[in-house]
Amino acid sequence: MADTTQPEPIIEMRGIEKAFGAVQALRNVDLQLYPGEILGLVGDNSAGKSTLMKILTGAYQRDAGEILVAGQSVHFKSPHESRDAGIEMIYQDFALCGNMDVGQNVFLGRWPRKGFFVNWRKMYADADKVLKRLKVDVNSVYQKVESLSGGRQQSVAIARAISFEPRVVILDEPTANLSVMATERLLETMLELKKQGVAQIIISHRLVDIFAVGDRVMVLKRGEYVGDRYIKDTDEHEVLEIIVSGTREHALTADAAREI
Repeated sequence: MADTTQPEPIIEMRGIEKAFGAVQALRNVDLQLYPGEILGLVGDNSAGKSTLMKILTGAYQRDAGEILVAGQSVHFKSPHESRDAGIEMIYQDFALCGNMDVGQNVFLGRWPRKGFFVNWRKMYADADKVLKRLKVDVNSVYQKVESLSGGRQQSVAIARAISFEPRVVILDEPTANLSVMATERLLETMLELKKQGVAQIIISHRLVDIFAVGDRVMVLKRGEYVGDRYIKDTDEHEVLEIIVSGTREHALTADAAREI
């Protein structure tokens, strides 16, 4: 029997299509993300993972389909609009200003003001609160970002995203250039966000990371959805088979699995 206790999706994408000239990047793709869930989005380099997420955040405009946030139909024309709806995306390059310090980067473009002047005390205090909320190990909010390791720079990028109080955070290849220790810290941070009810989507080629923290994994192949599975019901070998074969026959969906 179906599980009737399943909550409504925080994000639902229905029948998403996108073409770049003659290249059909996405074909009738569906995606659901539930509150507090960590969803791994996987596939080869031409699968359409980043394109799908850029459509979700308003960086690209869809050609067809529908997006719902908490059950409400939306059409984001820019990342600013998706941010206002509680969706943040952290890119591989982190988009930080290396010559500025941690506190300045966390509140980049929106430094708190006191009259005509920046309220530095409030900014650094608030930045420190965000970092402590994430249990992030950064020596000082006054430290220049360019002096930080790749892992700590990523932590600052996540802290900046969290300072907007998002409901959904998307991470694009978050562990691609991190050391083993930095990767472990990042995965711990993701689990901390999950405890706080923040839903997350990880675009990654590293299945080991998705299996370490994820609840569910979804596979795209040549711009098409080919299946999703609950992490507890599958293993890396099976997911790799789905990625390679790209056929729905190999891809029992999570919804189907729930009904068995």
